[in-house]
Amino acid sequence: MRWLGVCRNLLHCYVEWIEISSSSKSWLLFLLVILQSHIVLLNCDVCSSFPLPDMLEAHKKYGGMGTLLVNKVSAESANQFGELVADPETNELLHYTEKPETFVSDLINCGVYIFTPNIFSAIEDVLKQKQDRANLRRVSSFEALQSATKALPADFVRLDQDILSPLAGKKELYTYQTLDFWEQIKTPGMSLRCSGLYLSQFRRTSPHLLASGDGKRTATIVGDVYIHPSAKVHPTSKIGPNVSISANARVGAGARLINCIILDDVEIMENAVVIHSIVGWKSSIGKWSRVQGEGDHNAKLGITILGEAVDVEDEVVVVNSIVLPNKTLNVSVQEEIIL
Repeated sequence: MRWLGVCRNLLHCYVEWIEISSSSKSWLLFLLVILQSHIVLLNCDVCSSFPLPDMLEAHKKYGGMGTLLVNKVSAESANQFGELVADPETNELLHYTEKPETFVSDLINCGVYIFTPNIFSAIEDVLKQKQDRANLRRVSSFEALQSATKALPADFVRLDQDILSPLAGKKELYTYQTLDFWEQIKTPGMSLRCSGLYLSQFRRTSPHLLASGDGKRTATIVGDVYIHPSAKVHPTSKIGPNVSISANARVGAGARLINCIILDDVEIMENAVVIHSIVGWKSSIGKWSRVQGEGDHNAKLGITILGEAVDVEDEVVVVNSIVLPNKTLNVSVQEEIIL
């Protein structure tokens, strides 16, 4: 985790992408520095209501170096995440372990953090310890082989194992439990699940963002639906529940959309059906065509995904398939990946 060059200059508010690795998995995290005083760090693969104002208030009250957003999950699924133990009274993080082999706790790390700039001193300390060990230790042939297999450079710092675990129980880290929704986006299908969660949140917090209609002057709207102001939706179409239609999309007469994401500049022609699917930018779905998935968000082919500029011709059925960009489908396909 090469933080220092990116993070030392805290003079202004800014946004920066940095790469962080955990165990054998790498992903990008979003780093936001706020007014020289606090740092918000978010895993990019999580979906949440992100209660950052309340979390920041709690963080200031705790007075520690960092605060983690946490959530309770089933005991069966807990080992897929970082498990932790927190003091029920003070919310201090007492123990943290990343994806343990045995059950530790049903309280997990949500991948949302607030830190003070002191986190950079902690990172420097870890780097110095690693460099000192590398300089002083005589490495046996077996250890050298193990080190080569792991392929971790000396300046590589892991947030979970090298920062969170050692600081647990030292009154430096605290937890804030969310009672709202939280999901990890492990598959493309989870995008549909998360879209539905945000649309449901809009119903509570920003209902003006959601579409409405009775099929007379505007389309029939069922459940939570977002339609971009620039999109053109025919009044005889039926949309929802859980549908998001992006800019400049065009939905023709008699079309039926259920649980789907329609991206920019998509054209859905007359009497086409889209269910449990993501339709990529500038794609086209022909008349009487059907693009559909089973709706299993965790399965590899549980939903149908059309890449950018995919043309589905008239009367073609696409079921549980992934279609890469710039393809034309003139025959029906099922459970295929079209390269």
